[in-house]
Amino acid sequence: MTTELKPLKPSDYHHLKLFVNGQSNKLAAYSLPSIIVWSNDIYQPFYAVEDNTLIFCTESTKRPDNRHLILPFSPDQEFSPRDLHNLAIRLGFTEYRFIPEDYIEGQGLPEVEPYFEVIEQREYEDYVFLTKDLTQLKGRRYAKKRNLIHQFTRAYLETGRVEIEKISPRNAGDCLDFLEKWCEDYHCESDQEENLACEKKAAINMLNNIELLEVDGLLVRFDGLVSAFGVRIHLTDNMAVLIFEKAFSHIKGLYQFLDCECARQLFTGYEYINKESDMGIDGLAQAKQSYHPIMRLKSYRLKTR
Repeated sequence: MTTELKPLKPSDYHHLKLFVNGQSNKLAAYSLPSIIVWSNDIYQPFYAVEDNTLIFCTESTKRPDNRHLILPFSPDQEFSPRDLHNLAIRLGFTEYRFIPEDYIEGQGLPEVEPYFEVIEQREYEDYVFLTKDLTQLKGRRYAKKRNLIHQFTRAYLETGRVEIEKISPRNAGDCLDFLEKWCEDYHCESDQEENLACEKKAAINMLNNIELLEVDGLLVRFDGLVSAFGVRIHLTDNMAVLIFEKAFSHIKGLYQFLDCECARQLFTGYEYINKESDMGIDGLAQAKQSYHPIMRLKSYRLKTR
């Protein structure tokens, strides 16, 4: 069987979302809008539909070693390690990435290891939080967060310098302007910050298609200018992803205020908030850990034998 892999575009969202509705993989990598927007000069997503199964892969002309598949989406079957191996060989791939620990445990290593070498992706381990923890910030462990929010509220919100808006096509351009300034501060385009450069491009893709991809976002204006924003993406029935959460660091308490408002306004009905991985960036890891995740979701690579 010959499989035609097509470039994945935002316009593909509506006819592909039927395949991912009801999916149970908890890693943020399995959110369809996220898969779509992570397209840049280094990574290009492709897809194919065959036998009522949706297949995703990532090509990389600049980094051919990074070519990979993720678990297929199918309402009819769960792919065994043998099935995954056969699919990879047929499509000309040697590796799967972002394989959830649930899959490894469910299949069992004795079933997986004859077909694949199993390698943990420590830098892509997702941080998951209880929504109520991030909305309420109760207890001593969140005292510093509450204090920063209180200072921000008293100094800026109560004096009329702060406005909160849902992100829409009308104000997405203001978010793009903020993103450019934020990336200047964090040197997103430098060779040492490839992850940030790729994330910037993904955020641009998301903001340019905010309505088409059916995602919700929140922005904070400070003295009229967008100075922070975050986006929520549906993942499973009880978990959504908080993605592209950015705030100017020179405004004390702004990030903590944004985080709490996103949890309150964007995650109603979701028990868990997935804040993605830290990508191996120390500062990002410390920031995520400071919010006390209830769990960390391991991610694995499967390399064909």
